[in-house]
Amino acid sequence: MSQLFSTLRVTGDRGVVRVVIDNPPVNVLSLAVMTDLMTLLATLREDRTAKVIVFESADPEFFIAHVDMTLVDDEDAAADPTAGAPAGLNVFQALGEALRSQPQVTIVKLAGTARGGGAEFVAAADMAFAAIGRAGLGQMEVLAGIVPGGGGTQYLLKKAGRNRALEIVLGADLFDAQTAERYGWVNRALPAEEIDAFVDRLARGIADLPDGTIAAVKSALPPQDLAAGMLREHEAWASQFARPAAAKLLRGALAAGAQTRDGERRLEHLLRAMAGDGK
Repeated sequence: MSQLFSTLRVTGDRGVVRVVIDNPPVNVLSLAVMTDLMTLLATLREDRTAKVIVFESADPEFFIAHVDMTLVDDEDAAADPTAGAPAGLNVFQALGEALRSQPQVTIVKLAGTARGGGAEFVAAADMAFAAIGRAGLGQMEVLAGIVPGGGGTQYLLKKAGRNRALEIVLGADLFDAQTAERYGWVNRALPAEEIDAFVDRLARGIADLPDGTIAAVKSALPPQDLAAGMLREHEAWASQFARPAAAKLLRGALAAGAQTRDGERRLEHLLRAMAGDGK
C-alpha cells in the first residue's frame, strides 16, 4: 500500500496497520501529507481486515511539526480553505474528524514533538501514548495571531476541560508527556524505552478480539458531535487568519528559521520574538 503515498510508509500484519509519517525535514502537515492521510483513511474505511491503525513518525524528533506555514502564500489553499471538505468543516478539521470517525481503533505513538495541526491529529485519535523525555505537545497558533483551526479547541475542551484548554491555547507552551497525561491530552506517558512494546501489545490484543467486538464497543462509545463547536472554531480561525498580522508573522517565522530542524527545536521562542517585534 505504501506505493500509493509519497509521505507515508504503510504496512499491515494480522489486522494491525502501521503508518509511519515521513515528510522531511521536520514532518510538517503539508497538503501532500493531508491528502495522503485522507486517502489512507478512506481506503481503510472499507477494509474489513484492518482492525487497528497505529501512527508514528520516521523522525525521532518530530511526529507532525504543525501545519505547513508556506500555505500562507499558496493561492490555491487560500482561495477556498474548505474546498473538498465535508459541509461545515474546513480541510484541517476534516482530517481530524475523519480520524475520529474511523471504524478501526486509531492509536498515536508519540515519541517526538507535535504542535498545531500535529497536536490536533494526536487529540483526534482514539488513543495516544507519549514517550517521557521525548514527546511534546503544543498549540502555538496564538503566537502567529490565529487560533487552532483543525479541531484543537474542541478536542481540548472535551479532553482537558475549559480552564486547561485556555491555558494550553493562550499560554502557547510546549507540554511534556507527563503533563499531557495529567491534563487528559494523551492516555499515558510511558518511559521511552517501553512505548514500542506497550503500543505493540495493546494494538495486537485489540486486533485479536472476536469479530464484531471493536464495532460494538465503538458504537457504545461514539465520538461526541462537535459540529457546532467546529463552526465556531472555523469562524474564529478564519477571522484572525484574514488579518494582515497573521500572514506577516507566519512569513517572518519562516524567514527566522521555522520549519528547519533548529528553528523547530525552539519554535515557541522564535514565534514569541516575532510577535514582540511586531508590537
